[in-house]
Amino acid sequence: MKSQAPKTLPRVARQALVKLGADIAVARKKRRISTVSMAERAFISRATLYKVEKGDPTVSMGIYATVLAILGLSGGLADVADRINDPLGLDLDEDRLPKKIMPVRRTSKRIS
Repeated sequence: MKSQAPKTLPRVARQALVKLGADIAVARKKRRISTVSMAERAFISRATLYKVEKGDPTVSMGIYATVLAILGLSGGLADVADRINDPLGLDLDEDRLPKKIMPVRRTSKRIS
């Protein structure tokens, strides 16, 4: 059974993948790496590399990461969803802060 994800992919995500694919193609060409060589280095077929360079959402994230690593461009990959760069997440955290902080009541134990 085929995944329905490509059909339901939000437009903004689709556009981001298309841009990523185009940027990968340009980076590969700037480095004078042929499609045959890139596919061999990434252990993928040329057809899969073609899909990567078109931003195909059916290609695994691991393959995109491998191709980026070969091009020396994987440095920012870990920061894509970094919680420090998530303004909505930070705002949501701030909204959940308590309005008041009550002091902790200490119960005294008496020795009898």
